Amino acid sequence: MLSRTADNLFWLARYVERAENTARIVDAANRLAAMPISYAGESNEWESAVAATGSLGLFTALDKPATAESVVEFLAFSPKNPSSIRSCIERARLNARTVRTALTSEMWEAINGAWLGLKRFDGISHNRLQLNEFLNYVKEASLRFDGSANRTMLRNDVFFFSGLGAFIERADNTARILDVKYHILLPERESVGGGLDFFQWSSILRSVSANTAYHWVYRESLKPWLVADLLVLNPQLPRSLAACYDAICAFLDELALAYGRQGPAQRVARSIRNRLQNSTIDQVFQGGLHEFLTEFIADNGRLGQAITDQYLV
Repeated sequence: MLSRTADNLFWLARYVERAENTARIVDAANRLAAMPISYAGESNEWESAVAATGSLGLFTALDKPATAESVVEFLAFSPKNPSSIRSCIERARLNARTVRTALTSEMWEAINGAWLGLKRFDGISHNRLQLNEFLNYVKEASLRFDGSANRTMLRNDVFFFSGLGAFIERADNTARILDVKYHILLPERESVGGGLDFFQWSSILRSVSANTAYHWVYRESLKPWLVADLLVLNPQLPRSLAACYDAICAFLDELALAYGRQGPAQRVARSIRNRLQNSTIDQVFQGGLHEFLTEFIADNGRLGQAITDQYLV
């Protein structure tokens, strides 16, 4: 496979995943913002939503207050934000068109249909009902693309490069959401374990479709260390860091077999997976969850660069 084809497949999957992840973050912020002021107290959920996407510096440069309207516009529709939902779907469709012959017809129809469907939401107001309709549309479009890939694609290098892009993006997003909740979101005057804290953890679990999974696994009320355990170390949860790196290592091993050699990407991925497998949540909290997640996000980015250097350039 040509490196530029692999690069387009890798970024096609990353952009689709990023669009869905951003929709989930906006949905979580919208839920938090709907809480009564007398219950929620002073909160910064919209600024935290921007922080969770890694776009806070770009948003700050626009010199706008972090209100519901400005953040929704920035994260969902703004062409000035290369990671906005609209920008991601447009870039994903461009990448898909470039490698059209490498995709199944179902995959192409899913991403092209998602792009065409965006026109339905041109000029929508940011009221809760219309915003929810848009966010559900984005999540469903991503699920259609992911489902078509898993059901129709040959298990070859096309599938493996696409999978690498999706899981690297998913791991980055899970780490950022958890870090923002634990390190930024709870106001100083609110107590850990209080009503606002409980509601925020519940919203974070919903944002990664893990609220029901949490109760299946732990069978007790929400506790921050158990939420972190689920999202970081539990390989049963598809969006956990551990599950993402199990998949990443499997795809990289398949590529190593297909191309007859291993390289830095395989070694970096195994190092990260081994760290996750050999950690306990008590050890993570003793060293600092924020520090653990910050290091993970940097390592995940380093793996993305290693994959690029080894396969995509």
